[in-house]
Formats: sequence, structure tokens, C-alpha cells
Amino acid sequence: MTTQRPWLNPVTYDRYTFMKVEVTDGIGVVTMNSAETLNSIGPEEHREMEDIWLDLARDESIKVIILTGAGRAFSAGGDVKRMAARAGTEFGLEYALRVPQNTLRLFEHMLLVPQPILAAVNGDAIGLGMTVALFADMSFVADDAKLGDTHVKVGLVAGDGGAVVWPLLVGPQRAKEFLMRGKLLKGAQAAEMGLVNYALPREDLMAETHKIALEIAANPLWAVRWSKAAINKQLKAQLGQILELSIAYEAMTMMTHDYKEAATAFSEKRKPTFKGY
Repeated sequence: MTTQRPWLNPVTYDRYTFMKVEVTDGIGVVTMNSAETLNSIGPEEHREMEDIWLDLARDESIKVIILTGAGRAFSAGGDVKRMAARAGTEFGLEYALRVPQNTLRLFEHMLLVPQPILAAVNGDAIGLGMTVALFADMSFVADDAKLGDTHVKVGLVAGDGGAVVWPLLVGPQRAKEFLMRGKLLKGAQAAEMGLVNYALPREDLMAETHKIALEIAANPLWAVRWSKAAINKQLKAQLGQILELSIAYEAMTMMTHDYKEAATAFSEKRKPTFKGY
């Protein structure tokens, strides 16, 4: 008698356009696939990122996931041009009201994935793009990549995960320095301060990340998965305690004059004039 194992049924990713999945030898390479926009994340891309982790979690053909970006950037984060277009509009208000639940879904789903996630940050990672990289289980970055969370520069609280993960990795004071200044740093600096695991020459990044992925994949499956699950308890607790508040603050800043001005000024390549409301 043959015992059926429904969890071994193949998972397909045909419905995704922004997220591309390729599986070879148990390694799933997940690529944010919009090089022409520097893999920026608007509402449609965000929805794909929320959903894809659930499919990856049940894909038994994948032992380790590598997350990367197409082209010269990992991800530029939120699409500022689209932000400027919806700022102060009825659609912008509807969007802001949905931001907290959408963001919570993205990171809750990401943390549900049992397979280790290795971020191969092949280029600049800004704002939400950087936060996604830091929520991976390990982050390997190109040494010349520009990294940081610049929410404050467009009038927003770094509420979509940055306020959760930065303090865990570099401590509250360092986190406040970078999140309140919107300061960027190079990949090599990020590795030196412990924000990421390693900084590597750009041309070596994918090969080295793949090498580590294969090493992890060769280890006993449940020893790896449950090690991840145990360590992630703290991150899940922090997510539950902080994200709902921080993302609500971000949603409120989306309704301010200064946010609209910052986003518009960015698109028009001029200096913003802030009014404090």
C-alpha cells in the first residue's frame, strides 16, 4: 500500500509577476523582478510579497531560500512617485487605512516560513527594501551597496518593520540615529556594525550566498528548521508588541502636509518646505 504525502504536491508560482521563483537542488532563488523600477514596492508588489511566503512555506522542494533583486538594486523600497500621486487623495486615505494590516501580513507570513531565508542584497536596499532584507534569517550584502531606511526623508515614520528590527540588531541608540536621520551606509559599514552578516564583493555575492545555502541545506532538516523557529520567538514577540503601533504612526504621517510635500519634492527633485503638520 502506498502512503500518500499531500505535502509533497508541487507548488506553482505562475500567478506572480513581481516575484520570480527558481528552484535548483533544493535552493529556491526568489527574485524581486522589476529592474527598471529598482524593484520598488507599490500596492501590487506588496500584495505579491505578502502572499508568496505562504506558497514558499509549503514548498517541500525548497530547503533554503535566497531572496535577491533583479538588476543593479535589491529594492528601492516604496515607490515614491506613486506615493506622491496618491498623497492627499481619497485613494491615498483608503491606502493609508490598509497599511497596518498589509504590513503585518507581510512580516507575519515571512516569519512563518520554516526554511531559512538568506537575503543576497545585490545592490541598494532602501526603506522597506532594507527592512525585508533584515527580516531574513541571514543577510549578505554587496560591499558597495547603499543601505538604510529613509522614511523620515519623505515625511514618514519608519513604521513598516524598521522600528522593530533595527533596534534588535544594533541597539536602540544606533537605530534611532539611522531612522531619525535617514542616513545611508555602505554594505561594508553595515557588516562592521553587525547590522548584516557579511559584506562581499558584488561579483562574488550570489556565488558565496549559494555556497552557504547549500551548506545549510545539507544539514538535518528539522534541526535547521527548529533552530530557526526557536531563535525567531524573540523577533515574533517584538513584531507583535511594536509593529501595530509603529505602522499606525506611519499611516498617520501619510495624512500630513509634510508627507505630501516631501514626496512631491522628491519627485520634482527639489528641496521640500516643511510646515510641521
